[in-house]
Amino acid sequence: MPEALETPVKDATQPGSVPAAESKPEKARSLWSDAWHDLRRNPLFVVSAILIVFLLTMAAFPGLFTSADPRHADLANHYLQKPKWGNFFAPDWFGYDVQGRSIYARVIYGARASIAVGVIVTVLVTIVGTVTGMLAGYFGGWIDTLLSRVTDIFFGVPFILGAMVVLTSFEERHVYVVILALAFLGWTQIARVARGSVITIKQADYVMAAKALGASTTRILLRHILPNAMAPVIVVATIALGGYISAEATLSFLGIGLAEPTVSWGVDISSGQEQLRNAAFVLIIPSIMVSITVLAFIMLGDAVRNALDPKLR
Repeated sequence: MPEALETPVKDATQPGSVPAAESKPEKARSLWSDAWHDLRRNPLFVVSAILIVFLLTMAAFPGLFTSADPRHADLANHYLQKPKWGNFFAPDWFGYDVQGRSIYARVIYGARASIAVGVIVTVLVTIVGTVTGMLAGYFGGWIDTLLSRVTDIFFGVPFILGAMVVLTSFEERHVYVVILALAFLGWTQIARVARGSVITIKQADYVMAAKALGASTTRILLRHILPNAMAPVIVVATIALGGYISAEATLSFLGIGLAEPTVSWGVDISSGQEQLRNAAFVLIIPSIMVSITVLAFIMLGDAVRNALDPKLR
């Protein structure tokens, strides 16, 4: 019988042989890249991000959603005209208010003032609170004592009550007046969070090494402490943004915040309270927009907190 032919086995070390695939070690991700990796897979973040992008687009480019004038009033034809839910994106989709103005147009244009107040106040309080907390936490001593006591004084003032007192001192309450009043009282929480984070970080080995190498205080604060202390600050600021939008609506509802002719959701809620029994839609529709916006930013803040906090992984 013929002998069975044996197939020669190639040695991986011989010339012409195909080397086995080498497994490359996975590149280590930073805190921010790891957080972004988790955020993209979080349905809560995806839904809230879509809502926020839609709201920001509506605030920046209201003409894309309606051609109606939010200040045009027609009492003769449109006094408290009920919504026509089938007329999508038409001026009468959400009905008309007590002055005969399109509620749909006012909802679209009102997003600009309400969201602008929330975003700008958040930026201001984040800057002031982070700087105050960094200085107090890093230097300690009498600087920490002084800044902490100042923070406690502002923290002890009820937020809405303090804003009411500040705003009543102005005869005309424009958007920038409301922004400054809210920012004047809203930085304390971020300052406390930043201080606690800096106190922990300044004991880290890389900060000690930077000091030993003769790095300046400014370099240590900006290059080593600030980037590592921003994670909890961003979480608090994101959640607080929705609260500032709600605060603006509350102050306007009380007649102390924004006022006519400014178009905002809070102004419309204030003007619609008198028609709650006869035409509840005048009050309910802008209130729903405020609720959706606040919910979107709170959901975003929760998603960011879950991604940045290692204890919640």
